[in-house]
Amino acid sequence: MPEYKAPLRDMAFVQDELFNSEQHYADLNGCEQVTPDLLKAIMEEGAKISEQTLHPLFRSGDEEGCKFENGQVTTPSGFKNAWKQWCEGGWQTLGIPESEGGQGLPNSVGAYVSEMAGSANWAFSMYTGLAQAPVTCLLNGGTEEQKQRFLPKLLSGEWAGTMCLTEAHCGSDVGLLKTKAKENEDGTYTLQGTKIFISGGEQDLTSNIVHAILARVEGAPKGTRGISLFITPKYWVEEDGSMAEFNNITCGSIEKKMGLKGSATCVMNYDGARAILLGEEGRGLEIMFHLMNAARMGTALQGLSMAEASLQGAVTYARERLQMRSLTGKKNPEGDADPIIVHPDVRRMLMTQKAFTEGSRAFVYWLAQLVDHENFGSDEQKKEAADFLGLLTPIAKAFCTEVSQEVTNLGVQVFGGHGFISEHGMEQIVRDGRISTIYEGTTGIQAIDLVGRKVLGSKGKLLARMTAQIDEYCQANRDNKELEQFVEPMLELNQQWQQLTGQMAEAAMKNMEEAGAASVDYLMYSGYLITGYLWLQMANVAQRKQLEGDSDPFYKSKISTARFYFKRILPRAQAHRAAVLAGGESMMELAEDEFVFV
Repeated sequence: MPEYKAPLRDMAFVQDELFNSEQHYADLNGCEQVTPDLLKAIMEEGAKISEQTLHPLFRSGDEEGCKFENGQVTTPSGFKNAWKQWCEGGWQTLGIPESEGGQGLPNSVGAYVSEMAGSANWAFSMYTGLAQAPVTCLLNGGTEEQKQRFLPKLLSGEWAGTMCLTEAHCGSDVGLLKTKAKENEDGTYTLQGTKIFISGGEQDLTSNIVHAILARVEGAPKGTRGISLFITPKYWVEEDGSMAEFNNITCGSIEKKMGLKGSATCVMNYDGARAILLGEEGRGLEIMFHLMNAARMGTALQGLSMAEASLQGAVTYARERLQMRSLTGKKNPEGDADPIIVHPDVRRMLMTQKAFTEGSRAFVYWLAQLVDHENFGSDEQKKEAADFLGLLTPIAKAFCTEVSQEVTNLGVQVFGGHGFISEHGMEQIVRDGRISTIYEGTTGIQAIDLVGRKVLGSKGKLLARMTAQIDEYCQANRDNKELEQFVEPMLELNQQWQQLTGQMAEAAMKNMEEAGAASVDYLMYSGYLITGYLWLQMANVAQRKQLEGDSDPFYKSKISTARFYFKRILPRAQAHRAAVLAGGESMMELAEDEFVFV
């Protein structure tokens, strides 16, 4: 099994050298406590618990999986102790406001820790992430009384939580949900319905589980306008925060899954469960929206985490595995063969993994800092951050998870036949990461959101702000001869992005199905371009360090990887552009009964 080591050097490069974290936190309101020393200490401790506590449970958790018997779920051996250590370390409260019982740190700090924990053991991280679901809902829509009732034990880790949206018949189309809520005389509600795919819906880590659940109050209109948001605990919670009687919430089964077997994915039945309304009736999605956006960014982070784990395993194996001789002569004359890392095709795979992984890290950390601006910035910073996040979140969620599929599959390929064998852990990374392109909105749903709501819906204003920033950066560095190999292609692609958008919009005006047909390729084009923009910036920083006399080979590695990305990966964007321009006629011309003939 690959040994996970937190990539603290590259993480620090992105935080400090690329995005200037010291200045970033100093400019935020109320974040002055995040000094370089504090951030370093948090990173080192986060690395320690990820490497020493969570990663040793990676393979064993998969092999043992969750057990379901008589409505009860047993998590894999070691998970309960890991949960205890995680919560005692204060990791659940990093980004929670101090006024609500948390540590008041910016979102980005939590994202950095989540990357390490996720790479070490994403199945375990599912419990930590979903425990935040009711917390986020309470912070954004709860009354003071409701927050006092639930937050203390959610933040201490005595209780955990879930996010309950999906039903068997509607999937991501939550407007079709059938779970009903009936108001009681005391102001509470009674819930009746079933939810599926509920991560951590039942587990043995905590004494209570608090569900954030969408339902429709009797008499409410159909569609999303009639949806309300409720908090309902497994064991009822009195107004003073004490736990009372069982609340008629049961687990019907757990799913037998491709991966993440240490994370219980449950079918949950709400058979007369008492619940508390958050916010107003019919406005549940407004509160849940905060959680859904956070979940999308968290899923982009999963793509990064899985990619990093696979990259580390592949590089270690390629250095050690001896097979065949180099095409240009022996590189390991004392051995019977050369390490496979000398072979061009293995280099192609490793460089692809490296370019996507480090590019995704820059992408995810950029979004994390934008969330900081949205939460702690000036009014101007908040507005600008919200605009950028609106455009970039669906791109990051879809692109980082899609390219992660390639990275993790290449990790198996580097191992050859050994990659297909469970004991090496590479195939588990593929299985654990496969869900990332599906949940929190599939790639297709992210693409429709990007094209329909963010690009066409804003009449191109959000895109114009992004392309203007890229153009400004490129123009500012156009005289740098060393960067010319990156700047000129980026200028061309950026201009092409605007033209492509106009062509897509023109086609959509004639037939809206053209927007749907183009959407995924348009998103992937956008993802390749954004990642190229980030690699341009990373190459610029690395080159500047070299000019200052810094001989650290890390900077050479950055420039070489940027060059590989621009020469070998970024050209893929043109294939996606060609697909967008090809239109949707060829994909729509078959009748529904013409796909399969049996």
